[in-house]
Amino acid sequence: MNLIPSNPALDAASATPWKAFGDAPDARSSSLHATPPEDPIAAILKVLRRGERFLVCSHSWPDGDAVGSMIAVGMFLEQIGKQVDLVTADRIPANCRSLPGVGAIRTEVRVHGLYDAAILLECDGLARAKLPGLEDLFLINIDHHVSGRPFAHLNWIDPDAASVGELIYRLVKAAGGAVTPQMATCLYATVLTDTAGFCFGAIQASTFDLARNLTLAGADPIRIAQDVCFSTSTSKMLLLGAALGNLKREGQLVWLWVTQEDMVRTGAGDEDCEGIVNFAVCVSGVEAAVFLRELPEGRIRMSLRSKGRVNVAAIAGRLGGGGHENLAGCTVEGPLDRARDEILAELRHGLASSSLRMPEIP
Repeated sequence: MNLIPSNPALDAASATPWKAFGDAPDARSSSLHATPPEDPIAAILKVLRRGERFLVCSHSWPDGDAVGSMIAVGMFLEQIGKQVDLVTADRIPANCRSLPGVGAIRTEVRVHGLYDAAILLECDGLARAKLPGLEDLFLINIDHHVSGRPFAHLNWIDPDAASVGELIYRLVKAAGGAVTPQMATCLYATVLTDTAGFCFGAIQASTFDLARNLTLAGADPIRIAQDVCFSTSTSKMLLLGAALGNLKREGQLVWLWVTQEDMVRTGAGDEDCEGIVNFAVCVSGVEAAVFLRELPEGRIRMSLRSKGRVNVAAIAGRLGGGGHENLAGCTVEGPLDRARDEILAELRHGLASSSLRMPEIP
């Protein structure tokens, strides 16, 4: 991988080999951290400065946050004179293919080679990456989901971050790295996509400070928004039509779905399902929504959204998934009717419970 030239000032400070600090960690013999270190940034930078070659991965079917963050980590590691490979199990979504440096990401069925550490982004476990071979490596877990789990040797989980890209920005700044215009573009895309255009997630004043800083560093908000939001495929529009044709409403709850037959008929892929649930939750007076998609093997993948009164991450967690309080997902056993009834029962209970805690909003 060769994204950017290295930074000589940082090279001198961080190109110390493992042998100067003792043996490299062995993933097969190291015990996992039950609790995160007091300063996860310092702990992660210590590993990065000691090593020479790193692997960066994300969850399968990467989204804008995963893709932008992977590229940014790769750029940073090259700044400090390291070798880095960016690998994901599935293809890059169409709305991320214009990001600078995206061509460095390889799609693989397993990981090969010797690495000082593997950095996993937005994963709650090794299975989420869908990349055999990771189990033999020293693992660094960086995540911002409330459902994040400390499964790795080093874990940095901060649910208050709007995107995992925000954590990567903090890491780069803490190391004294340069946030180049290319890196700023990738990191801005992480925030834009993971908050659905600053509508969901852990948005606070610091989120807009981050957006401002990235803009000052060279990100073009208008161009990024156009590339991310106005690059919808024809297959996705056809799939959206099928989903909207199935839309149902019950008070403050909306649900919609597509079958595997709909996927085949429209020529849609997994990435075309991204964001369809947002069209349901944006209905006036609705507080929660779910989009159900039938998978080829018959299981049902569900995307959940809430305007704040229902914690959909808690619901997804009970069904084996996870996410954020207002954005979450899970995959359950089919058939479609059974999965629909199960998730609607959970959402109805969540809405009923929220009504007991707060007055109805007119």
